[in-house]
Parts: sequence; C-alpha cells; structure tokens
Amino acid sequence: MRWLRRLLDALRGLLGMRLPAIPREPAVFRPIGVVRNNVRQPRMDGWEGVRSDLIVRDDLAEGLHGIEAYSHIIVIFHLDRVPEQERTTGRIHPRGDPRLPEQGVLATRSQRRPNPIGVAVVPLLRQRKNILRVRGLDAINGTPVLDIKPYIPGYDSVPDAKVPDWTARSPS
Repeated sequence: MRWLRRLLDALRGLLGMRLPAIPREPAVFRPIGVVRNNVRQPRMDGWEGVRSDLIVRDDLAEGLHGIEAYSHIIVIFHLDRVPEQERTTGRIHPRGDPRLPEQGVLATRSQRRPNPIGVAVVPLLRQRKNILRVRGLDAINGTPVLDIKPYIPGYDSVPDAKVPDWTARSPS
C-alpha cells in the first residue's frame, strides 16, 4: 500500500494540491552500536559517574577515525525500554517530582516522550578500535545507539541560552 500512497502524493503534487505538512511514514533506523555498562534498571538521576562503552558495529569502525581528537561527543540513542503506555504527549512533572511545575513533555528531558529518543553530550574518555568509553551517559545496558556526533562548542553551544528556574533545582 506504500506504493499507492506515494502515487497519490505524486498526483497531488502534479495537480498543485498540498502534501501533508508532517510525513505520515514512520522513520526507521538501524542502530550503529550498543551501550554497555553496569546499569540494569532505568533511573532518574545519578548518571554522573557511570562509565559506559559504546560498542560500534564493526562495519562502521572506519567511521570513527578522528573521533579521538574530540573531548566530548553527542550520543543519540533509542529509549527502547520505555513501555508504550508510559510515553506521553501531554504534561508531566519534570524528573517525576510533583514539587516541580508541570511542563509539556517536549519542554523536558524526560524519557517518557512520544518518540523514545535520547540525546546526551558526554566526555569521551578513550577510543579502542570500535569501542568508545564515555562518562555520564543516561542510558542503561543494552540501549541501542542510533548515532554519534562530535561536540563542537562553537556550533553546539549556546552561551546565552535561557531556561526556566525549575531546571536549576537539584534532583531530590
């Protein structure tokens, strides 16, 4: 049926009819690696000291050439263990703390997102062949890694970024 949908979309385009603003097709990604660490259960905080190894697929090892020159990397990962029924499109208390004001889930760093995708900037401690050792990655053992990018301060940092006051409160 995908071919039919594409045909109809092509015909709409030829007739000058607008296509839907948001694609309907699901996005599918193949993991480039996996997280290995000693964390077996999800948790809200306490990730600062966790050391993780990112095991990158052998066929992508060449793609890591030069990564060791960076002090930090951006890791994009699939929150595959967040059950569908725990994902939300509405409001939540950040960090699960009812003392914090409700926010829309897209205005938080919660793992209970409509699309279970995690993003973290972490220090790169070392590289050995296709294994990257990092610290502070908030992903449990076995989490699929979708992508890795170098952190470039001039590109990725926003010095004058504004955030709500609640973000400065320590997790309980």
